[in-house]
Amino acid sequence: MKTTSTLVAALAGVASARTINSASSLSKREVPQEKSHQNILDVVNTNLKLNNPLNIVDAVFALLGNKAAAEGAPEVQNLDCLQQIVADQAFTNAKAAGDLEGQANAIVFRALERNTGSVGLESVLCSGITAVNPEIAAITQHQDPASAAGKSGNAAIELAVAAQLASIGFDPLFALQSGTFAPGEIGDPTAAGNTCDDEDPAGCINTKNLLTPAVTEADIKAAVAGAGAGAAGKGKAAGKAQAKEAKGQGKATAGAQASQADASKEAAADAGAQATATEGGVNVQTFTGDLGGAPPAVVSSQADPKRNFAVDGSTFVNAGAALQRSCAVQHTKCANGANSGSLDVSVSDCDAQQAQCNAAAGGGAAKRFITRKARLAVRQAALNFNGCNLGIDFGAGNDGRKEDSFVPADASTFNHGSALNIKVISDFICQQAGNKCDLGTAEVDACNAASKLAQGTAGGKAQASADAFNKALGF
Repeated sequence: MKTTSTLVAALAGVASARTINSASSLSKREVPQEKSHQNILDVVNTNLKLNNPLNIVDAVFALLGNKAAAEGAPEVQNLDCLQQIVADQAFTNAKAAGDLEGQANAIVFRALERNTGSVGLESVLCSGITAVNPEIAAITQHQDPASAAGKSGNAAIELAVAAQLASIGFDPLFALQSGTFAPGEIGDPTAAGNTCDDEDPAGCINTKNLLTPAVTEADIKAAVAGAGAGAAGKGKAAGKAQAKEAKGQGKATAGAQASQADASKEAAADAGAQATATEGGVNVQTFTGDLGGAPPAVVSSQADPKRNFAVDGSTFVNAGAALQRSCAVQHTKCANGANSGSLDVSVSDCDAQQAQCNAAAGGGAAKRFITRKARLAVRQAALNFNGCNLGIDFGAGNDGRKEDSFVPADASTFNHGSALNIKVISDFICQQAGNKCDLGTAEVDACNAASKLAQGTAGGKAQASADAFNKALGF
């Protein structure tokens, strides 16, 4: 990220960071870009304010240099970790509120590029603080795409984001929203690069078509779904082998082995894991990368029927969450070794390994997301919209725009201008439909659920987003 100096006034009650004039002892930044992902910032801010123990003025301060960040987070000592702290708190609050979209945006926010002083300059990574939520601990921020770290590591960061999104049951393609700009020119005296910083609710990086992800949709699908599916096949084979071996033992031993084999099969189906025998149960962690040491075993046993997966003494309800923690623990050890110099690797290497580790277990989470969409589609069959068309159209020429945009299919009932992000239109329709169409609670709830689904499909910016909304409601 590029900026000649980073300056923001932090005033009590201010909802966003603002530059100040030259009369101040702080100089105005020439080319800021911390508001480029305003669509992400808005969601994170909403959740951060639900419980904000460190009194952070605004999430945007986490994307600035430390001098300016201190103005908006005076109670935070380790400003290198402010972005992680904000993301972690927003994720915690969203999870407590049952807000899946909020959790997804917190994950993406953690990966956004942070301001630095010039084109090609890397931002400092967080060290010394481990996020409470493994979904956040698994992510580091994008680096300036013109920097060495940006060129070699941004793709791995986006795949790590995708894996975490899939693990919570959100569309992994939303990871593309974490991408940054195209590389600028090293030595650019204006420090401009390829940036924008407009207060655009849809995010100026999206509106101006400046978003340049380091990976493609195909890359994400292969990493999240393909790797998980391959591991799942191995898991089933291992489960059968254990069951066969159990037959040759005594009744008591055979009973224990059969239980382990059953647990192994269930874990494989849920998280794409291969079961291996381990003391006290079955290890369903199959990832073999060993930078910083092998990932901790994810032990499945029947000791606690409700939380029968354990990682280093912590227990989990399902294999997916446990595998995710195992990958996060391995990443922390690897990153600590990279930062201390005890390992001859970079943090980017650790990030790439974690993406691979999560991808190996991501098939189950992705499958659960698809299942959730299917349930929503089935539910719409019993809904009654009283003849109203709640559908959304997507295409070029709306309101004279050259780019494709979203509009209500029934503009007479839902009178709203076009928008580049489906959230603007879908939320408007759902807010108005109850009164204008005399809908019941079930129909309004279904509309809101479809709106969130659409926002998580292709980042809420493509034909697939409209298709998801319309299909969920039967239009």
